[in-house]
Amino acid sequence: RQFVIGEDLSAAARHLTSDWTCGETHSFDMLGEAALTAADSARYLQAYDTAIRQVGSLRPPPDIEQPSVSIKLSALHPRYEAQQWPRLQQELLPSLIALAEQASAAGVDLTIDAEEADRLELSLQLFAQLIAAVAPPVRARIGLVVQAYSKRAWPILHWLCELAMRHDTQIKVRLVKGAYWDTEIKRAQQRGLSSYPVFTSKAATDICYLACAHWLLDHPQQFFPQFATHNATTIAAILHRQPDATRYELQRLQGMGADLYHIVRAQHPNLRCRIYAPVGEHRELLPYLVRRLLENGANTSFMHNLHDPAIAIDSLASHPLQLEPPTFTALRNPAELWPQRINSRGIYLQSEIQRQSFFSELDNYRDRLYGGSLSATTNTVAVHNPYNDGLVGHWRSTDLAQLNILAANAREQQTSWQLTPIDERVAAIEKYADSLQTQRAELVALMARETGKTIENGLDEIREAVDLCRYYSQQARDLLTAPRHLPGTTGEDNQLSFMARGTIACISPWNFPLAIFTGQIVAALLTGNTVLAKPAEQATLTAQFATQLLHSAGVPTTVVQLVLGTGETVGQALCAHPAIDGIVFTGSLTTARAIQIQIAHRNGATIPFIAETAGINAMIADSSAQPEQLVKDIIRSAFDSAGQRCSALRVLYLPENTAATIEQLLNGALTQLTLGDPLHWSTDIGPVIDRDAHAQLLDYLAEQKTRKRIVCSLEVPAEGLFVPPTVVRLQRIDELQHETFGPILHILRYSNQKLETLVDDINALGYGLTCGIHSRNEQQALRLAKRLRVGNIYINRDIIGAVVESQPFGGMGKSGTGPKAGGQNYLHRFIVEKTITLNTSALGGDYRLLARQ
Repeated sequence: RQFVIGEDLSAAARHLTSDWTCGETHSFDMLGEAALTAADSARYLQAYDTAIRQVGSLRPPPDIEQPSVSIKLSALHPRYEAQQWPRLQQELLPSLIALAEQASAAGVDLTIDAEEADRLELSLQLFAQLIAAVAPPVRARIGLVVQAYSKRAWPILHWLCELAMRHDTQIKVRLVKGAYWDTEIKRAQQRGLSSYPVFTSKAATDICYLACAHWLLDHPQQFFPQFATHNATTIAAILHRQPDATRYELQRLQGMGADLYHIVRAQHPNLRCRIYAPVGEHRELLPYLVRRLLENGANTSFMHNLHDPAIAIDSLASHPLQLEPPTFTALRNPAELWPQRINSRGIYLQSEIQRQSFFSELDNYRDRLYGGSLSATTNTVAVHNPYNDGLVGHWRSTDLAQLNILAANAREQQTSWQLTPIDERVAAIEKYADSLQTQRAELVALMARETGKTIENGLDEIREAVDLCRYYSQQARDLLTAPRHLPGTTGEDNQLSFMARGTIACISPWNFPLAIFTGQIVAALLTGNTVLAKPAEQATLTAQFATQLLHSAGVPTTVVQLVLGTGETVGQALCAHPAIDGIVFTGSLTTARAIQIQIAHRNGATIPFIAETAGINAMIADSSAQPEQLVKDIIRSAFDSAGQRCSALRVLYLPENTAATIEQLLNGALTQLTLGDPLHWSTDIGPVIDRDAHAQLLDYLAEQKTRKRIVCSLEVPAEGLFVPPTVVRLQRIDELQHETFGPILHILRYSNQKLETLVDDINALGYGLTCGIHSRNEQQALRLAKRLRVGNIYINRDIIGAVVESQPFGGMGKSGTGPKAGGQNYLHRFIVEKTITLNTSALGGDYRLLARQ
């Protein structure tokens, strides 16, 4: 009732007369977030169509402006994203043109709302095409929202001015402060951007708002400004700048600023005022309501401070230029997010300038051959692209004699490497991290062609590898720079120091061919160990490329060496080799058990085994879960990377009373995904890794189809090793006997009375890698989380993409031994402890005690 004018326009119409009497008109907005499915976008399109017709039939008093309609472009297409630009031109633009022409015919202004920064350039492109496509009378009724908290607000107005002059039209611009500030900050930090797309202080936003307001007022031929604000100082500045109140209008949100606007209109009777009035059902209200409550409750909000008797009016009414310098020292730049290390650098692909520069570089490596000079011998392996079977390169497997030589080299160099000062070891690893970022275009292309990784997945993996290098370097400095003095009795000095274990066998998987490969090796190297690295045979070329970068960064060639071949031959020989002093492994549970048996039968010292293995990962959603957010997180968790993540979602629990709605939404959203070439930016899902995996997954799906368990399954391209993203229905979780390592999600329904027993069912499987919980009941979510025997639990988000340092990754039970990768305990497993006790009183007494120190 406070923030929404009605559940539909018929209900809203009952409130219009009182607002008209106060001299205010309306801009109606159909509540709801971005469309996820084609059905959603069709429903929103119909809602906008109906709204335009109904608003056009309203008859306000002669002195009141006709109400208008605001639309969100993300509601008109389920894939309103820059990477889907060709689809948007074909599917969204015609709908937008039709709405604009309909609104013009009805005498209704149509305003395109602003959304997240990711969609800014996309919105401007569509707006320009819309203006160019319609007749002049239609153009005159089209408006755009510009957010002053955006650092691009000022150049956007210059761009719009040029667009208006080109088409000889006047553009209605609603200038707002902005409503997604915390989202923009979080995304910039997550992506490692060079800076934030928004201002990080309220004063800076207010200053930008006034600068933009002045620009709009100074160009009356090109703009009709609509100033949306509840700040009295901002309104006063606008009135002072342009006393002719007929040259613009003010706007406020439904339920906010009514008293302020009443006073302003009493002083300026000619001033036009409009209420931004959301219309929608209560089930669509929550996201909008949360944004409004946060804005009202923020301690920088004018509305909040207005009601605080402790804040003086003079202070409240200060011009933002008179305030303290507009900085926010508590908010670090994205590169400085971590206190003791530099954040890895990302690429903002939503920016056309950055995107085209990176893609141009990427084009240089789409056809490059690796190891092409190798002659065809019995131990030479050809690598083919899982997407199109194109040749990527060759590598040569290691035989037993070569393994013995490599092991001898590692043993011989280990003492020398351990005695290398920690600062030198760290410098080499940090130089390697820098080179990963320098070479990221080639690495992205190579991983896409060798292992089927999409462009975004490849960039994320490079960033994870860089973060692991820098985080472990920071930890190694803290751990190994100097011995630690321990407490003890008078007359003794006790020191704890750490030594490398010796030579570590690092066995990495193909699904993270760079990040896991790098993390294992770097942890071993920084702690003074030498390394024999055995990458999965499907990711050998990537491992060779990374190893060359390590050597170029200053790590001696005999300190980290590659052992290449299959797990059944070279892998077993490596694990059994007497020169190995520790094994770190990521892969299947079956292989981990085989390695454990080998370790148990070794002669000599017992060696440590760090294992991260499979997971039958679940997500529990209760009846309070927000459906749209839940479905987005399900799709990313289950189908990103073609489901080939050990952390991927395998089993989804849905409550019986909401399951049908969520499944329908999930199926609709799933059909919007694009399968294709991983090196095309529009591709969501690439191929699976090889023919064996492809055949096994298809056999599994054929079995489920025979059992009539298939809920939804997509079509796949004719070419390439694609497995259809599929949803399978189960009755019990124990029907899933092993991990299905592909784009396959299993759904189970449960009654609310059995929510607590789901934890017992998950724990009973014995796996414990990742788990998700979706609930608006935080106490219930935390209670479930505490009972789950799982290494990584995510509440109200997806369950993949663990972040180094803040989300250390690793499981328990059948899912791993720990310690967690990217966590504060990981390096300890690569070292041994040594205590030295010195009897300081042996020479006649403790000089410190005698000196009273």
